[in-house]
Amino acid sequence: MDLSTILGLVGGGIVLYLSIAGDGGSIRTFINLHPVIVVFGGSFAATVMKFGLGRFFGAFKVAGRAFFYKKYSAEEIIEEAVKIADAARKGGLLSLEGIEIKNDFMKKGVQLLIDGHEPEVMKKTLSKEMNLTVERHMWGQKVFKAIAEAGPAMGMIGTLMGLVLMMSNMNDPKSIGPSMAIALLATFYGAVLANMICIPIADKLELRSNEERLSKSLVIDALLGIQIGQNPRVIEEALKNYLPSTKRGSGLNDAA
Repeated sequence: MDLSTILGLVGGGIVLYLSIAGDGGSIRTFINLHPVIVVFGGSFAATVMKFGLGRFFGAFKVAGRAFFYKKYSAEEIIEEAVKIADAARKGGLLSLEGIEIKNDFMKKGVQLLIDGHEPEVMKKTLSKEMNLTVERHMWGQKVFKAIAEAGPAMGMIGTLMGLVLMMSNMNDPKSIGPSMAIALLATFYGAVLANMICIPIADKLELRSNEERLSKSLVIDALLGIQIGQNPRVIEEALKNYLPSTKRGSGLNDAA
């Protein structure tokens, strides 16, 4: 679970609530069905028109990675790769059959090693999976950015609609204030949808995409080294290039 995403959404909601309640306002004043329909319905309809139903609903599935994501640090992957390399060096690739591997992507790659695939085949297979994962994230980013673009525009449309209805009923001065408030709610909803929900989710998916590409590239390089029988220490030193210089330090096996 990604606490930062959840805390960001919940924290933003709390800030809005306190801002409203702190001035003696009522949360009910900011709840109205008509602007919700215009902003959310209009934004979603425009995005579906742009990307199609499949990519639209697929983006919401991908968005789950902004909330729930099993992350492996580069240090953990390197440590696991060195362990696998050491086992392969001592007992051969077939000895990896029963070894415990936490990283699912690495587990799939090790199975390719055990099955005896050529390095080119293994690299092509794993790279394709990596690229498809990154591509799914990319489409998720595009969909949420499109919703973020449409939200404020739909909010303005809703506000203009409310103003037109208000102006058409100017013979009742008492209704002008409430009608204006409802009209402005559409702009409010559009800004919240874009800046507190969709843009942060799109940016988090971009972050996840970069992390996914980095970790999977690290795994592929590790497996290629294991397949050609490189020394575990050599593999470790090569993989440390994925780490910031401040985290490279000494080898994992220095104490051995």
